[in-house]
Amino acid sequence: MAITYKDSGVDIDAGDLFVQKIRPFVKSTFRPEVLTDIGGFGGLFALKKYRNPVLVSGTDGVGTKLKIAFLMNKHDTVGIDLVAMCVNDIVVQGAEPLFFLDYFATGRLKPEDHANIVKGIADGCKQAGCALIGGETAEMPSFYAEDEYDLAGFAVGVVEKKDIVDGSRIRPGDQLIGLASSGLHSNGYSLVRKVLLEKAGYGVEDMLTELGAGTLGSVLLAPTRIYVKTVLALMKDFDIRGMAHITGGGITENTPRMLPKGTQALIRKKTWDIPPVFRLLQKKSGVDDAEMYRAFNMGIGMVIAVPKKQADAVMKKAAKLGEKPYRIGEIIKGRPGVKYEEK
Repeated sequence: MAITYKDSGVDIDAGDLFVQKIRPFVKSTFRPEVLTDIGGFGGLFALKKYRNPVLVSGTDGVGTKLKIAFLMNKHDTVGIDLVAMCVNDIVVQGAEPLFFLDYFATGRLKPEDHANIVKGIADGCKQAGCALIGGETAEMPSFYAEDEYDLAGFAVGVVEKKDIVDGSRIRPGDQLIGLASSGLHSNGYSLVRKVLLEKAGYGVEDMLTELGAGTLGSVLLAPTRIYVKTVLALMKDFDIRGMAHITGGGITENTPRMLPKGTQALIRKKTWDIPPVFRLLQKKSGVDDAEMYRAFNMGIGMVIAVPKKQADAVMKKAAKLGEKPYRIGEIIKGRPGVKYEEK
């Protein structure tokens, strides 16, 4: 008897069923500029209303946070993380995310279960206002462990050339507004797993008094906050001079990426509420403050630089848009970097 592709571990019928399952999620993200349907070789997107458009792109993954999803057998939120890591990166340049593409790879495709992953991606796209215009599903038997998978994504946005936010107009005296994170977001999970799951011996179903309500797993799996609509709204009303998405490298490494020569970020540590999960991590690991602020967001997912006279109004508007804003510091003279004050 002839060997079929299915005999090798690749089920084309399962792939067809998967496409059927995800079609409504994908279609729900479409914008008027999308010219193609799901299933084509490439996604078509018509640029409209721009006079001097500059395309801004970004790519990222979810990282080892996926290991938490595997342990919990919960897969409907990691797609939000995937979108967030890409669109938050491009919005700091002032760009509106237009469309998103994903890459999903697994050893054996399970259409019913894996459709939840795409549902999460679609949810993230709707939060960001961008279209899920295409993607790739790869079934790779013997390449991934049973019930494991990997995710990567790619976002494209656009900004009028005159509206690009690159930090070049930042000046000493400008105020730094921090927008609260939803937790760990999608960075530092190799250290998180080593400290809490291996060293401390906690399980994802454990209820820890230090974390308040919910299991440890639910806290670790909380999806990354998407700041796109807030940032775009603030840009319409205020002089946003620079932005930093606080991802891998924490506040210490990411904030300087928006700073021009001759300026430094002065961050006052006690000006915002640090989520309990970071306190627990530091307690169980013995990691010092310097490493914590370099590895994690510490409760701040986005830093925005604005003129001092606009800071209060920006705070009020951000709160009205559903964020938890904090006035965390200011720009001072110095070499690009972060200086922390213990107050």
